[in-house]
Amino acid sequence: MTSPSTPFPHRHLLGIAGLAPHEIRYLLDEAEHWVALNRAASRKHDGRLEGLTQINAFFENSTRTLLSFEIAGKRLGADVINMHAAQSSVKKGETLIDTAVTLNAMRADVIVIRHQSSGAVRLIADRVDCPVLNAGDGRHEHPTQALLDALTIRTRKGSVEGQIVTICGDVLHSRVARSNMLCLTALGAQVRVVAPPTLMPAEIERYRVAPFHDFNAALRDADVIMMLRLQNERMDGAFIPSSREYHALYGLTPERLALAKPDALVMHPGPMNRGVEILSSVADHPEKSAITEQVEMGVAMRMACLDVLTRRSRGVAGWA
Repeated sequence: MTSPSTPFPHRHLLGIAGLAPHEIRYLLDEAEHWVALNRAASRKHDGRLEGLTQINAFFENSTRTLLSFEIAGKRLGADVINMHAAQSSVKKGETLIDTAVTLNAMRADVIVIRHQSSGAVRLIADRVDCPVLNAGDGRHEHPTQALLDALTIRTRKGSVEGQIVTICGDVLHSRVARSNMLCLTALGAQVRVVAPPTLMPAEIERYRVAPFHDFNAALRDADVIMMLRLQNERMDGAFIPSSREYHALYGLTPERLALAKPDALVMHPGPMNRGVEILSSVADHPEKSAITEQVEMGVAMRMACLDVLTRRSRGVAGWA
Protein backbone atom coordinates (compact mmCIF):
# COMPACT_ATOMS: atom_id res chain seq x y z
CA MET A 1 0.00 0.00 0.00
CA THR A 2 1.29 3.44 -0.88
CA SER A 3 2.40 5.59 2.01
CA PRO A 4 0.41 8.85 2.25
CA SER A 5 3.73 10.70 2.60
CA THR A 6 5.08 9.36 -0.69
CA PRO A 7 5.65 12.45 -2.89
CA PHE A 8 4.94 10.50 -6.10
CA PRO A 9 2.43 7.72 -5.35
CA HIS A 10 1.96 6.45 -8.90
CA ARG A 11 3.26 3.04 -9.91
CA HIS A 12 3.62 3.98 -13.60
CA LEU A 13 4.14 7.13 -15.65
CA LEU A 14 1.65 6.71 -18.47
CA GLY A 15 0.71 10.34 -19.04
CA ILE A 16 0.52 13.82 -17.56
CA ALA A 17 -3.24 13.42 -17.18
CA GLY A 18 -3.89 12.33 -13.60
CA LEU A 19 -0.78 13.99 -12.15
CA ALA A 20 -1.28 16.76 -9.62
CA PRO A 21 0.74 19.97 -10.06
CA HIS A 22 2.82 19.21 -6.96
CA GLU A 23 3.68 15.77 -8.38
CA ILE A 24 4.88 17.35 -11.63
CA ARG A 25 6.97 19.85 -9.69
CA TYR A 26 8.44 17.03 -7.62
CA LEU A 27 9.70 15.29 -10.77
CA LEU A 28 11.14 18.59 -12.04
CA ASP A 29 12.93 19.12 -8.72
CA GLU A 30 14.36 15.60 -8.85
CA ALA A 31 15.58 16.15 -12.40
CA GLU A 32 17.44 19.34 -11.45
CA HIS A 33 19.72 17.20 -9.28
CA TRP A 34 20.69 15.12 -12.32
CA VAL A 35 21.19 18.18 -14.53
CA ALA A 36 23.92 19.37 -12.18
CA LEU A 37 25.61 15.95 -12.00
CA ASN A 38 25.43 15.41 -15.77
CA ARG A 39 27.17 18.74 -16.30
CA ALA A 40 30.05 17.78 -14.01
CA ALA A 41 33.41 17.20 -15.67
CA SER A 42 33.53 13.64 -14.33
CA ARG A 43 30.28 11.77 -14.93
CA LYS A 44 30.24 8.43 -13.14
CA HIS A 45 27.48 5.88 -12.79
CA ASP A 46 25.38 6.73 -9.76
CA GLY A 47 24.72 3.06 -9.14
CA ARG A 48 21.33 3.34 -7.52
CA LEU A 49 19.80 1.12 -10.24
CA GLU A 50 22.68 -1.34 -10.12
CA GLY A 51 21.39 -4.90 -10.46
CA LEU A 52 18.11 -3.76 -12.03
CA THR A 53 17.08 -4.57 -15.59
CA GLN A 54 15.54 -1.85 -17.78
CA ILE A 55 13.85 -2.92 -21.00
CA ASN A 56 13.26 -0.26 -23.65
CA ALA A 57 10.51 -1.83 -25.77
CA PHE A 58 10.09 0.41 -28.81
CA PHE A 59 7.38 -0.75 -31.23
CA GLU A 60 7.77 2.54 -33.12
CA ASN A 61 10.97 3.97 -34.54
CA SER A 62 12.84 6.48 -32.41
CA THR A 63 16.31 7.94 -32.14
CA ARG A 64 16.28 10.72 -29.54
CA THR A 65 13.90 9.18 -27.04
CA LEU A 66 15.43 5.70 -27.18
CA LEU A 67 18.99 7.00 -26.87
CA SER A 68 17.96 9.34 -24.05
CA PHE A 69 16.37 6.55 -22.02
CA GLU A 70 19.35 4.27 -22.69
CA ILE A 71 21.85 6.88 -21.47
CA ALA A 72 19.64 7.67 -18.47
CA GLY A 73 19.44 4.03 -17.41
CA LYS A 74 23.15 3.41 -17.87
CA ARG A 75 24.13 6.52 -15.90
CA LEU A 76 22.04 5.12 -13.05
CA GLY A 77 23.82 1.77 -13.31
CA ALA A 78 20.95 -0.31 -14.73
CA ASP A 79 21.37 -3.18 -17.17
CA VAL A 80 19.65 -1.68 -20.23
CA ILE A 81 18.20 -3.86 -22.98
CA ASN A 82 16.79 -2.28 -26.14
CA MET A 83 13.98 -4.21 -27.80
CA HIS A 84 13.62 -2.93 -31.37
CA ALA A 85 10.11 -4.11 -32.18
CA ALA A 86 9.24 -1.47 -34.78
CA GLN A 87 9.63 -3.99 -37.60
CA SER A 88 7.93 -6.87 -35.79
CA SER A 89 4.46 -8.31 -36.35
CA VAL A 90 3.31 -7.01 -32.98
CA LYS A 91 0.36 -4.69 -33.54
CA LYS A 92 -2.35 -4.66 -30.84
CA GLY A 93 -5.06 -6.75 -29.23
CA GLU A 94 -4.16 -10.34 -28.37
CA THR A 95 -0.68 -10.12 -29.89
CA LEU A 96 0.14 -7.11 -27.73
CA ILE A 97 -1.22 -8.88 -24.66
CA ASP A 98 1.01 -11.86 -25.44
CA THR A 99 3.95 -9.46 -25.65
CA ALA A 100 3.05 -8.02 -22.24
CA VAL A 101 2.98 -11.52 -20.76
CA THR A 102 6.37 -12.27 -22.32
CA LEU A 103 7.94 -9.07 -21.01
CA ASN A 104 6.56 -9.79 -17.56
CA ALA A 105 8.03 -13.30 -17.61
CA MET A 106 11.47 -11.77 -18.20
CA ARG A 107 11.27 -10.22 -14.71
CA ALA A 108 12.31 -6.74 -15.79
CA ASP A 109 12.47 -4.11 -13.06
CA VAL A 110 11.24 -1.24 -15.24
CA ILE A 111 9.93 -1.13 -18.82
CA VAL A 112 9.97 1.87 -21.14
CA ILE A 113 7.46 1.52 -23.99
CA ARG A 114 6.87 3.42 -27.22
CA HIS A 115 3.99 2.27 -29.41
CA GLN A 116 2.12 3.57 -32.45
CA SER A 117 -1.32 2.82 -30.96
CA SER A 118 -2.93 5.08 -28.37
CA GLY A 119 -3.62 3.16 -25.19
CA ALA A 120 -1.18 0.33 -25.94
CA VAL A 121 1.17 1.34 -23.14
CA ARG A 122 -1.61 1.20 -20.55
CA LEU A 123 -2.67 -2.21 -21.84
CA ILE A 124 0.84 -3.54 -21.23
CA ALA A 125 1.19 -1.72 -17.90
CA ASP A 126 -1.94 -3.44 -16.60
CA ARG A 127 -0.33 -6.85 -17.23
CA VAL A 128 3.17 -6.49 -15.85
CA ASP A 129 4.52 -6.46 -12.31
CA CYS A 130 7.02 -3.62 -12.70
CA PRO A 131 6.80 0.14 -13.33
CA VAL A 132 6.12 1.24 -16.92
CA LEU A 133 7.09 4.56 -18.49
CA ASN A 134 5.29 5.81 -21.57
CA ALA A 135 7.79 6.93 -24.22
CA GLY A 136 4.95 7.92 -26.57
CA ASP A 137 1.78 6.09 -27.59
CA GLY A 138 -0.01 7.00 -30.80
CA ARG A 139 -1.70 10.40 -30.59
CA HIS A 140 -2.22 10.00 -26.85
CA GLU A 141 0.68 11.22 -24.70
CA HIS A 142 4.45 11.61 -24.40
CA PRO A 143 4.82 12.54 -20.72
CA THR A 144 8.60 12.66 -20.36
CA GLN A 145 8.82 15.03 -23.35
CA ALA A 146 6.41 17.43 -21.66
CA LEU A 147 8.32 17.15 -18.39
CA LEU A 148 11.66 17.87 -20.05
CA ASP A 149 10.09 20.81 -21.89
CA ALA A 150 8.79 22.21 -18.60
CA LEU A 151 12.22 21.69 -17.05
CA THR A 152 13.83 23.56 -19.96
CA ILE A 153 11.45 26.49 -19.55
CA ARG A 154 11.94 26.58 -15.79
CA THR A 155 15.72 26.45 -16.18
CA ARG A 156 15.84 29.26 -18.74
CA LYS A 157 12.97 31.42 -17.45
CA GLY A 158 13.09 30.71 -13.70
CA SER A 159 9.48 29.56 -13.60
CA VAL A 160 6.77 28.06 -15.78
CA GLU A 161 3.97 29.91 -14.00
CA GLY A 162 2.80 33.01 -15.83
CA GLN A 163 4.77 32.30 -19.01
CA ILE A 164 2.92 32.78 -22.30
CA VAL A 165 3.69 29.66 -24.34
CA THR A 166 2.70 29.41 -28.00
CA ILE A 167 2.57 25.88 -29.42
CA CYS A 168 2.40 25.85 -33.22
CA GLY A 169 2.04 23.08 -35.75
CA ASP A 170 0.27 19.78 -36.19
CA VAL A 171 -1.60 19.85 -32.89
CA LEU A 172 -4.17 17.31 -34.09
CA HIS A 173 -1.73 14.42 -34.43
CA SER A 174 0.80 15.44 -31.77
CA ARG A 175 1.06 13.53 -28.48
CA VAL A 176 3.77 16.03 -27.51
CA ALA A 177 1.25 18.87 -27.84
CA ARG A 178 -1.29 17.04 -25.70
CA SER A 179 1.14 16.28 -22.91
CA ASN A 180 2.52 19.82 -23.00
CA MET A 181 -0.92 21.40 -22.85
CA LEU A 182 -1.72 19.32 -19.77
CA CYS A 183 1.64 19.87 -18.13
CA LEU A 184 2.13 23.57 -18.78
CA THR A 185 -1.40 24.61 -17.82
CA ALA A 186 -1.10 22.56 -14.61
CA LEU A 187 2.03 24.56 -13.79
CA GLY A 188 0.28 27.89 -14.38
CA ALA A 189 1.44 28.84 -17.88
CA GLN A 190 -0.83 30.63 -20.34
CA VAL A 191 -0.85 28.31 -23.34
CA ARG A 192 -1.80 29.30 -26.88
CA VAL A 193 -2.07 26.71 -29.63
CA VAL A 194 -2.01 27.65 -33.29
CA ALA A 195 -2.62 25.45 -36.32
CA PRO A 196 -4.53 25.36 -39.60
CA PRO A 197 -8.21 24.49 -39.04
CA THR A 198 -7.56 21.00 -40.45
CA LEU A 199 -4.86 20.34 -37.82
CA MET A 200 -6.66 21.72 -34.76
CA PRO A 201 -8.44 19.17 -32.50
CA ALA A 202 -12.20 19.67 -32.25
CA GLU A 203 -12.08 19.33 -28.45
CA ILE A 204 -9.25 21.83 -27.96
CA GLU A 205 -11.17 23.97 -25.43
CA ARG A 206 -11.13 21.20 -22.84
CA TYR A 207 -7.37 21.63 -22.48
CA ARG A 208 -7.84 25.16 -21.07
CA VAL A 209 -5.75 26.73 -23.84
CA ALA A 210 -6.38 29.59 -26.27
CA PRO A 211 -6.73 28.35 -29.89
CA PHE A 212 -5.49 30.44 -32.82
CA HIS A 213 -5.36 30.01 -36.58
CA ASP A 214 -3.35 33.21 -37.12
CA PHE A 215 0.28 32.49 -36.24
CA ASN A 216 1.25 36.17 -36.08
CA ALA A 217 -1.49 36.90 -33.54
CA ALA A 218 -0.50 33.91 -31.41
CA LEU A 219 3.13 35.05 -31.33
CA ARG A 220 2.55 38.54 -29.94
CA ASP A 221 4.16 38.90 -26.49
CA ALA A 222 4.92 35.17 -26.26
CA ASP A 223 7.64 34.12 -23.80
CA VAL A 224 8.12 30.66 -25.31
CA ILE A 225 7.52 29.39 -28.84
CA MET A 226 7.26 25.63 -29.24
CA MET A 227 7.23 24.41 -32.82
CA LEU A 228 5.89 21.02 -33.91
CA ARG A 229 6.62 19.10 -37.09
CA LEU A 230 3.94 17.88 -39.47
CA GLN A 231 3.11 14.27 -38.52
CA ASN A 232 2.90 13.07 -42.11
CA GLU A 233 3.03 9.42 -41.05
CA ARG A 234 -0.21 9.87 -39.09
CA MET A 235 -2.09 11.77 -41.79
CA ASP A 236 -4.67 9.98 -43.88
CA GLY A 237 -5.57 12.44 -46.60
CA ALA A 238 -4.62 16.01 -47.49
CA PHE A 239 -4.47 18.22 -44.40
CA ILE A 240 -2.41 21.03 -45.99
CA PRO A 241 -2.10 22.19 -49.61
CA SER A 242 1.70 21.94 -49.64
CA SER A 243 4.78 22.29 -47.42
CA ARG A 244 5.59 25.56 -49.14
CA GLU A 245 2.19 27.07 -48.32
CA TYR A 246 2.34 25.69 -44.79
CA HIS A 247 5.69 27.40 -44.25
CA ALA A 248 4.32 30.68 -45.60
CA LEU A 249 1.57 30.68 -42.98
CA TYR A 250 3.03 28.73 -40.04
CA GLY A 251 6.81 28.68 -40.45
CA LEU A 252 8.88 30.34 -37.74
CA THR A 253 11.09 32.96 -39.39
CA PRO A 254 13.21 35.75 -37.87
CA GLU A 255 10.47 38.21 -38.82
CA ARG A 256 7.83 36.23 -36.97
CA LEU A 257 10.12 35.65 -34.00
CA ALA A 258 10.38 39.43 -33.64
CA LEU A 259 6.64 39.54 -32.81
CA ALA A 260 7.30 37.66 -29.57
CA LYS A 261 9.01 39.13 -26.53
CA PRO A 262 12.65 40.15 -27.03
CA ASP A 263 13.85 37.31 -24.80
CA ALA A 264 11.47 34.70 -26.23
CA LEU A 265 12.65 31.09 -26.09
CA VAL A 266 12.44 28.83 -29.16
CA MET A 267 11.80 25.12 -28.64
CA HIS A 268 11.23 22.03 -30.79
CA PRO A 269 10.88 18.38 -29.65
CA GLY A 270 12.57 17.09 -32.83
CA PRO A 271 13.04 15.88 -35.39
CA MET A 272 12.91 19.21 -37.17
CA ASN A 273 11.84 19.80 -40.75
CA ARG A 274 14.08 22.77 -41.45
CA GLY A 275 12.54 25.11 -43.98
CA VAL A 276 9.02 23.88 -43.22
CA GLU A 277 8.00 24.69 -39.63
CA ILE A 278 11.25 26.46 -38.73
CA LEU A 279 14.18 28.13 -40.47
CA SER A 280 17.74 27.17 -39.56
CA SER A 281 18.56 30.76 -38.59
CA VAL A 282 15.92 30.51 -35.86
CA ALA A 283 16.56 26.91 -34.82
CA ASP A 284 20.27 27.63 -34.40
CA HIS A 285 19.96 31.06 -32.79
CA PRO A 286 22.72 31.16 -30.13
CA GLU A 287 20.67 32.98 -27.48
CA LYS A 288 17.04 32.20 -28.20
CA SER A 289 17.09 28.55 -29.24
CA ALA A 290 16.80 25.98 -26.43
CA ILE A 291 16.52 22.97 -28.75
CA THR A 292 19.82 21.34 -27.81
CA GLU A 293 19.15 22.16 -24.16
CA GLN A 294 15.90 20.19 -24.43
CA VAL A 295 17.97 17.14 -25.37
CA GLU A 296 20.19 17.65 -22.33
CA MET A 297 17.18 18.08 -20.04
CA GLY A 298 15.70 14.91 -21.51
CA VAL A 299 18.46 12.71 -20.09
CA ALA A 300 18.16 14.30 -16.64
CA MET A 301 14.36 14.09 -16.66
CA ARG A 302 14.38 10.42 -17.65
CA MET A 303 16.96 9.66 -14.98
CA ALA A 304 14.65 11.25 -12.42
CA CYS A 305 11.62 9.26 -13.63
CA LEU A 306 13.51 5.95 -13.64
CA ASP A 307 14.84 6.64 -10.16
CA VAL A 308 11.49 7.71 -8.66
CA LEU A 309 9.46 4.84 -10.17
CA THR A 310 11.87 2.14 -9.00
CA ARG A 311 12.27 3.37 -5.42
CA ARG A 312 9.48 1.17 -4.08
CA SER A 313 10.97 -2.00 -5.57
CA ARG A 314 14.40 -0.97 -4.27
CA GLY A 315 13.01 -0.59 -0.75
CA VAL A 316 13.87 3.08 -0.45
CA ALA A 317 12.61 4.48 2.87
CA GLY A 318 9.22 6.19 2.57
CA TRP A 319 8.28 4.33 -0.60
CA ALA A 320 6.79 1.17 0.87
